[in-house]
Amino acid sequence: MTAYLDVDVRPILRAGGEPFSVFMAALERLEEGQGLRLHATFKPVPLFAVMADKGFAHSANAIEGGEWEVLFTPAAAKPAQVAAPSNGFDFGAWPEPRVKLDNRDLEPPEPMVRILAAADQLGPGETLSALLRREPVFLFPQLEKRGFCWLGGFVSDGATYELTVRAPS
Repeated sequence: MTAYLDVDVRPILRAGGEPFSVFMAALERLEEGQGLRLHATFKPVPLFAVMADKGFAHSANAIEGGEWEVLFTPAAAKPAQVAAPSNGFDFGAWPEPRVKLDNRDLEPPEPMVRILAAADQLGPGETLSALLRREPVFLFPQLEKRGFCWLGGFVSDGATYELTVRAPS
């Protein structure tokens, strides 16, 4: 049976704060085979992909007052996310990024705005890389709508999301 470390971010959320760093710090404290039990004021859907990338399955249950309890249980690790429009895009060797952005010190929506602006300046098949504090879930549909492909995932520090975007050829 899996032992769980409890993380209650409801007070942070109610105060208007951003609990991601608290959650990630708890993740760093886990012992081998241990899971996380998260309590939040909403269903943290974007966190599911983040944790899947780190090798955790999730089980979400609505509790009293519209709040949520989510169990993150160790599972087989998932490879980095890959998304491409359904246009037969070739995922062969990608060139070195022409543009490198460090967006970790920016507040949303500025990272998305900077990435989209830089992506619009790429030539056919060129790439850009960006470092972010969180998975840019709202950026992905915008990239795909514009015909860009992307690769992304959290790096080994667990706090930096590395995104590579490739322009259509």
